[in-house]
Amino acid sequence: MTGTGAGPRGIPDAVQFATKVQMAREMLARALDAGVPVGWVTMDEAYGQSKSLRVWLEHRDVGYVVATRRNDDMITTTMGTCRADKLIAALPARAWCRLSAGAGAHGPREYWWARVPVRICWQPGRGHWLLARRSMTTGEIAYYVCYGPRRTRLLDLARIAGARWAIEECFQQAKNEAGLDEYQVRDWRAWYAHITLSMAAHAWLSVARSLTAKGDPVPATT
Repeated sequence: MTGTGAGPRGIPDAVQFATKVQMAREMLARALDAGVPVGWVTMDEAYGQSKSLRVWLEHRDVGYVVATRRNDDMITTTMGTCRADKLIAALPARAWCRLSAGAGAHGPREYWWARVPVRICWQPGRGHWLLARRSMTTGEIAYYVCYGPRRTRLLDLARIAGARWAIEECFQQAKNEAGLDEYQVRDWRAWYAHITLSMAAHAWLSVARSLTAKGDPVPATT
């Protein structure tokens, strides 16, 4: 939206207050409705603990691996409820596998991973799991709720969970290289223009970096 509107600081009238979860759902809906290919969705705990957002993704049949709280109540395969940390604590030692969540600055990001099926009302060919990631040094455990094709491997879930690091690195690069967070503006139009141009600049830099790594020429700009 780029209109000046009649609200304070030029905020368009159509722009209303929305929570982070509501904004996430709206952005996802726009992407899906526009036909953007989506394999999986991954989110941090601020979004992942929203059961309504998870159900909405399932209705759109979009696979997800989203972080959640350790005390999040899970529906078990016996239709009972149990805290996420208690479900994982009950797993035998052999349930844990050492897997890489992807490449890091100092090599593969390796953790211990385990999962347990949850819920029984699965759609045909789909499954639900509680995924756990345990640090190899501190033993700290992170928890994820997952939905996707029934034959999804533990390795697949681990790598999807690890994709969040790449997303966070993307935002950090946009701040460092394209000034995404370096604005001093007081109205909507100026803020919108700055964010849009910064993201466009970062997109160009990302493409240029990829082409350079492949040895391909980088298109000239004017």
